[in-house]
Amino acid sequence: MNTVLLVLVTFPDAEKARQIGTLMVESQLAACVNLVSGVESIYRWQGKVEASQEVLAIFKTTQGTWAAFEAKMRELHSYDVPEIVALRPEQLSEMYGQWVVNSVAR
Repeated sequence: MNTVLLVLVTFPDAEKARQIGTLMVESQLAACVNLVSGVESIYRWQGKVEASQEVLAIFKTTQGTWAAFEAKMRELHSYDVPEIVALRPEQLSEMYGQWVVNSVAR
């Protein structure tokens, strides 16, 4: 089976996360996306420690779609250095994995 990926991406607000999330699903670069509001991020940026409220998006896609997914996300995202982190689930329901594979472009 095409390897399923969970991709974590943070956004500055819910509107931007929803807009890009919807576009990624409509274009079949992701099977779905979960939006988690109220995430506080503390990070180092340009030599200073910063903090901000963000929305975490958890995308479900596949290894075969990864290159197109990452390229499109970098194109659409407003951050200079967007967080785009892909993880491979160690365990995954076979039925769910097949749904993800069938829901993205091949």
